[in-house]
Amino acid sequence: MEFKVNSKELEKLLTKIIPAVPTRTPMPILENFLFEIKDGKLTIHATDLEISLKSSLNVVAEENFEAVVPARLLYDVVRSLKETTILFSADSTGKLNLKTEKGSYTLSYTDPAEYPEIPSFPAEGSEDISQISINGNDLKYAFEKTAFAMSKEEMRPAMMGTLFDFEEEGLRVVATDGHRLANLLLKKINYGKVEQYIIPERAVTVLLKIFDSNDVKIFMSKTHMSFSLNDIELITRLIGQKYPDYQSVIPLENEFELKVKTRELHDAIKRMMLFSTSNTKRVKFSISNNNLEISAEDLDLGASGNENIECKYSGDSIDIGFNSAYVNDLLNHIDDEEDIIFKLHSPTKAVIVVPEKKKEDEELMMLLMPVRLNN
Repeated sequence: MEFKVNSKELEKLLTKIIPAVPTRTPMPILENFLFEIKDGKLTIHATDLEISLKSSLNVVAEENFEAVVPARLLYDVVRSLKETTILFSADSTGKLNLKTEKGSYTLSYTDPAEYPEIPSFPAEGSEDISQISINGNDLKYAFEKTAFAMSKEEMRPAMMGTLFDFEEEGLRVVATDGHRLANLLLKKINYGKVEQYIIPERAVTVLLKIFDSNDVKIFMSKTHMSFSLNDIELITRLIGQKYPDYQSVIPLENEFELKVKTRELHDAIKRMMLFSTSNTKRVKFSISNNNLEISAEDLDLGASGNENIECKYSGDSIDIGFNSAYVNDLLNHIDDEEDIIFKLHSPTKAVIVVPEKKKEDEELMMLLMPVRLNN
């Protein structure tokens, strides 16, 4: 078996799919790429059993071929080459030879029979598969606004992913860890069904790197979801748990409104993080008479800081504590808004944070749980 390929084209393909190769795994077979050549098309697969990536390119080959090839070694060899033509040849002893104008390199390959089966998604019209196309920029925006709030706690597996909640109003993308919640409704996405899917954090992280302005074709089954764009496809297992009833934690009685400049608040929070105690990370908001005082204290170091920020406030005076890291995270993901509004009720009730300017085709809402202040 022989085939030829441009080194830079192959490097580009391998760069796209190497993120699915695990760095540590009890299954050594997963540390390999699956090579498939069929009718002059080379398709390379990689998987860690949670996500799978595959991509293809046309090659000059006269016969079909399948092999399992060491992923990191092949990737590093190809990446180290200047642009050239690589001639691949496989012999019957399990050796894969790479030959260029200036050198030759030999890798071992194995039979693909032991490689895990990767689910494939059939064409449109299959009974058990749903399909929708969504613009890549819209998906990237949705993940950027919400994914930071996913839980890291394995005791709550459903919250270790991002929820796609298809509803009549559009696609609602939600993430929460119980301390904060990010909730984005994209009204222009019309699916026509009411369904929920939970996408694991690993898939979200990889997808954020590959989305662009092109449309993404999404196939959904009960157990897997496929994202296909350009010449790459990502298939992910779905988290097979019921997502918490996030609507029930959104307070209805938050009648006090604090309007503040996003950048000004964010800069102050970053400074207060220097003074908040390392274990609680607590920062205190004291709000009254159109003035927001932000303060933090580290008793162990005998250090403290406070700042006053102009704001617009309607409501009773209130002192409320937050985890400064969570506030900073939230502001990092809403920093394109000039002004934001905090909707409050009391020092122990969840606080709603929304952009001051509403957009016609979306609704963004974030939720922040307060922390107890010392008396």
